[in-house]
Amino acid sequence: MYYAYRYRLHPTESQRETLDSHRDTCRQLYNHALNKFEQIPQSAGTLNQRVRQVRGQLPDLKDWWDDLNDLYSTVAQAAVMRIEDSIKALSQLKQNGYNVGSLNWKAPSEFRSLTYVQSGFEFDKKNGQTVLSLSKLADIPISHHRKIPDDVTVKEVSIKKERTGEWYASFAVEGKEEPVKPENPDRCVGIDVGILKYAHDTDGRAVGSLDLQDERKRLKREQRSLSRKQHGSNNWEKQRLRVAECHQRVRRKRHDFLHKLSNYYATEYDVVAVEELNVKSMLESAGNSQNTALAAWDTFRTMLEYKCKREGTHFVEVEPAGTTKQCASCGVASDKPLWVREHSCPACGFEMDRDANAALNILSRGFEKLELGQFEGTTPVETALPMFTSSGASDVVDTKRVVETGSPTLKKGAQAAE
Repeated sequence: MYYAYRYRLHPTESQRETLDSHRDTCRQLYNHALNKFEQIPQSAGTLNQRVRQVRGQLPDLKDWWDDLNDLYSTVAQAAVMRIEDSIKALSQLKQNGYNVGSLNWKAPSEFRSLTYVQSGFEFDKKNGQTVLSLSKLADIPISHHRKIPDDVTVKEVSIKKERTGEWYASFAVEGKEEPVKPENPDRCVGIDVGILKYAHDTDGRAVGSLDLQDERKRLKREQRSLSRKQHGSNNWEKQRLRVAECHQRVRRKRHDFLHKLSNYYATEYDVVAVEELNVKSMLESAGNSQNTALAAWDTFRTMLEYKCKREGTHFVEVEPAGTTKQCASCGVASDKPLWVREHSCPACGFEMDRDANAALNILSRGFEKLELGQFEGTTPVETALPMFTSSGASDVVDTKRVVETGSPTLKKGAQAAE
């Protein structure tokens, strides 16, 4: 399994200049390699073979390109091999229905990282602090807030400059074995995401949506101020950093919430079932696209999927069509407008919150897709129904409790619902 450990770097002013110089050299090398790559016909070989052909020209480039000799060998090679990764990413976007073009040369503001592959980096102790020693670069102080396990192998280290000017190091590791998923899962949950409440699950818990109103108001003010500055001036650059800091604050708050929520579900349950939402088409529809984008459902699903894999939890995506209309008790479908927040079945009289009803249907479909045999004769709905006598039975967890004190508060909410 692959993981990434991310640490904050604290370079001095001279080290920042050196980092920027190496980063820009990598950018120029990437642009040069892209130009050479486009001159090679596709009949010359596969994508990997053509990129490696360009990479083989590096020794000749060093004869006349003095700045290239300042780069560590694997850093220069990784800058060239980035072409292959970028083309594969574009192909994946095209398969997902996006309109994509071709690769373009990178401007200085668009190329913000460099990568050490397998060697050229190590942790060290100097003057009582932990530093990251990078070959042909510097010994940079690092906030080593958590230790990388000894039983994993560090494959590469990416040094990245954020738009706010901060530098980070990401260690990509592999070697940890994937846990075996339980054959007879005990704790199972279905999750229905929404706008009014971020998530409803089958344990009678509703998690409130993240409130980013204050952050977005400040972001709009800073963006208006940036639009009044002369582009490229010193005042424009200072204001650009303020806008970048606002974006970073919004992103960090959202990711903090999603990381804690997804980690809770991945660690507390043996089976997690969610909807397979087509977020791209939802963003293209008029009306509620901004709230849909702010909810970041696709990011939540991605986090939940890899954390379930890390914890040995079954993760399953089900078809979302009809989960809200279908009754979780008898299976009869009934139309209801969006403003109707209660499910009341005309066939059997079953009543509950519409999102909680959808969560039960998601869990039921998840069992069918996973083909879990231990529930033969007992449906997931029958197992979970005692918790849902009405919509008022669900425990509402405020978002601040998740963001400020972490996901353990969700456990208290689950115990209260029981």
